[in-house]
Amino acid sequence: MREIVFDTETTGLDPKKGDRMVEIGCVEMVNRVETGASFHAYYNPERDMPAEAEAVHGLSIQFLSDKPLFADGAAELLEFIGDAPLVAHNASFDFGFLNAELEQCGLAPVSMDRMVDTVTMARRKFPGAKVSLDALCTRFGVDRSHRVKHGALLDAELLAQVYVELTGGRQIGLELAAEAASGEAEMAQAQIVRPRREPRPARRHEASEEELARHRAFIAKIQKPLWTH
Repeated sequence: MREIVFDTETTGLDPKKGDRMVEIGCVEMVNRVETGASFHAYYNPERDMPAEAEAVHGLSIQFLSDKPLFADGAAELLEFIGDAPLVAHNASFDFGFLNAELEQCGLAPVSMDRMVDTVTMARRKFPGAKVSLDALCTRFGVDRSHRVKHGALLDAELLAQVYVELTGGRQIGLELAAEAASGEAEMAQAQIVRPRREPRPARRHEASEEELARHRAFIAKIQKPLWTH
């Protein structure tokens, strides 16, 4: 099954109040495995960039001023996502901005039936726990050390790994088996290169005259031994 994990960056929180999408990142997965195919684009929002938003994603209006309008790249985006389910973290937010942009350029919105929300999944799986992307990366051991600011493609890549964990996780047993096989191979190699030891000379096992004398003395003390009957 083909799925698209995606994330957006915006000028604010509400497209109905004039906020716009300025970045989108999409990662393709087939049967919960990343294929390596992705889509990434920046868009000129044709408005200012509030300081609070820029502090989150680091995208200034100066940087975005020479980027294409969403309408200019909408067809390419729609071709990439196709009719696949769309996975996002707090998906109603990202769907809201994506559909607002599509509607603004006269295109049909993406059906909400295609929405897969990892926040909802995480809350069901870990009730009462923190379900931010950072928190889930920490819980599942997903490396986010390179995430200094929010970025749509980077966050989509991190979310793809989190999504795999939320839907069953990596096949740890196979990984352990591979590690065990590797360990056995290393042991076999170590045995091959281990230097050959010379055999020890055979030890003498016959009793000495002193030991034989002590044995005869011990036997003589036994009264009515069974072997004499």
